[in-house]
Amino acid sequence: MNNVFGLDIGTRNVVGTVGHRTEDGAFIVEAQYVRQHETRSMLDGQIHDIGKVARTISAVKAELEAQLDAPLSEVCIAAAGRVLKTVTTHVEYEYAEESVVTGEDIHTLNLLGVEQAQDILREQNDTKYKFYCVGYSVVKYYLNEEVFISIEGHKANKIGEDIIVTFLPEDVVDGLYSAVGQAKMTVANMTLEPIAAINVAIPENFRMLNIALVDVGAGTSDISITREGSIIAYGMIPYAGDELTELIVQQYLVDFQTAEKMKLASSSEDEVTYEDIMSISHTIPSKEIWELVAPTVEKITSEVAAKIKELNGDKTVSACFVVGGGGKIHGFTEKLAGHLDLPTERVALRGEEVLKEVTFEQEDIKKDPLLVTPIGICLNYYEQKNNFIMVRFNGERLKLYDNNRLTIVDAAMQAGFPNDQLFPKRGMPINFTVNGSARIARGEAGEAAIVTMNGQPANINTPLEPNSDITIEPSTAGDNAVYTIGQLPEYHESVISFVVNGQNVVCPKFVEVNGSLEPDSYEIQEGDSIETRNFYTVAQIAEFMDVEIDPDSEILVNNREAGMETLVYENFSIDWTPLSFGVASESENRYNATEGVTDSAEISREEMTPETSGEAKAAESEKKDTVCVVTVNGETVELTGKEDYIFVDVFDRITFDLNAGNGRAIATLVNGMEAEFSQPLNNGDRVEIYWKEK
Repeated sequence: MNNVFGLDIGTRNVVGTVGHRTEDGAFIVEAQYVRQHETRSMLDGQIHDIGKVARTISAVKAELEAQLDAPLSEVCIAAAGRVLKTVTTHVEYEYAEESVVTGEDIHTLNLLGVEQAQDILREQNDTKYKFYCVGYSVVKYYLNEEVFISIEGHKANKIGEDIIVTFLPEDVVDGLYSAVGQAKMTVANMTLEPIAAINVAIPENFRMLNIALVDVGAGTSDISITREGSIIAYGMIPYAGDELTELIVQQYLVDFQTAEKMKLASSSEDEVTYEDIMSISHTIPSKEIWELVAPTVEKITSEVAAKIKELNGDKTVSACFVVGGGGKIHGFTEKLAGHLDLPTERVALRGEEVLKEVTFEQEDIKKDPLLVTPIGICLNYYEQKNNFIMVRFNGERLKLYDNNRLTIVDAAMQAGFPNDQLFPKRGMPINFTVNGSARIARGEAGEAAIVTMNGQPANINTPLEPNSDITIEPSTAGDNAVYTIGQLPEYHESVISFVVNGQNVVCPKFVEVNGSLEPDSYEIQEGDSIETRNFYTVAQIAEFMDVEIDPDSEILVNNREAGMETLVYENFSIDWTPLSFGVASESENRYNATEGVTDSAEISREEMTPETSGEAKAAESEKKDTVCVVTVNGETVELTGKEDYIFVDVFDRITFDLNAGNGRAIATLVNGMEAEFSQPLNNGDRVEIYWKEK
């Protein structure tokens, strides 16, 4: 149950390793098996024939299962750096207050770095390929902007790191996943071969030195550089052991597998015996093969040295370690030392000496450079559990970098699903002013997006499941705002008083929109300037009172002669001689000097406007526009413009960036309980919204 299955899918061989790490850090190999590809189904670390590679993987799996007497269903793999891209970036995380740095904080910082590197690569990518992260290494940590070797356990206000993130194109990743899938296994972890190799070949206590590691495989030579305690660069060249094998094929008329055996034999034997395609047997001195491949070894080591210097800031390194089967050819390390301007003893194969902490249960296993990368693939599982998960989003197949916190919203973002279609959208608001103060009438809320996963209802924060089928029906926009003069509080609350023939008369204030008198039914438009008018004319007061003035009588305003169009302001006195009274004014209670206007007079305010909306319409408007007061993160928020409210409505009243999660899930609570975005809200509810800690 504790074993890890690591698979090094190389250009020439597939090496399978099954083992586990002990509490003291040692690694116990329970089973080991190496098998060559039947044909050249891989070139330069790239799978060309997925079916044939899958068959080789299946054969390795079957042999290991037989050794273990147990099934294998998950496997850790690594990719060669054939078209490797790297991005080095700096990220920071600032605490709200001084806090102790935890391992979880560091993991969060790493994920921020990976996401930032992905954004940078996306901007720089000038190819047709989509690139995926297959590993990362921290170059430096920062504690309150000072460089630290380790920041866990320290107190800090701000932490940061320089991180190097490695990427491979989609076709490389897809090929590996497909081959593993056809072998009826799933990928538990994926890394890059140079990362796997360096974790074994160069222990952390050596990384203060400026050292290069070269993993010479069959199709590629992968390179990594350490300095000041960190891995500072990765690279590769597309030349390796197959270049040498092809020379032997041509020179001695043998098939590729025979040539491969001849190459390996020449590294350990004085003579090599082989049979050519004519079935003629030959025995030649190993030195003959050395001389044949010497020019190509010269070319490969020259290219490797040039790449090392390029990655190291155009200068050589202090030492170089070589792993992988391709580096075992005669003269490789000596020529590489020459091109690096290093003494020969500073360029060496790494095999048995770096596998001291590895114990093989099989007695016939010899520790050599070929096993460094497979062991590193297994060990990488314990350090960085990197993986991809596949889902279908609205019918489209997606691959997502798994940070163990993926939710449906991550799949939506990867698919380019518009963010504004995840949440209900309000209709267009109306911005206007009332007596110089800015006002806004908000549009109606739309319907929330309908989210399902595997046919079951879900929400955007539902954790993703591998191979799940996700659908999102976009949210809808609500109706645009409609707001009338009659819905303004000022229309109902603002009054003006006059003294008419010694009695107090209370009238509603008229409303002007952009300088023109408008009725209560007028629908306010964007940018309207609304003013409550603080005067009446004599004629308007008479109309409000339903009084007809004797045209021959004298009209006095504040005891001065006036006319029907004279302006009358607050508390002005008017004296006139009425000719007759309307039906409504026959009641002496209509104008009361102490209580103001009665219900009958209130109805008359509608009669004074150019159009009539009626009590029923006002009552209906009032019913639709209720007020709900809640607290959001301790702050009082007033919700207006609707009859009923749901959780998502609070986003219209607060500032909360829904794109600032950086891999974190959003917490939504009402009165301390987890809530959906569609949960109804009531007066006095306590709402909490924040990003969950990782």
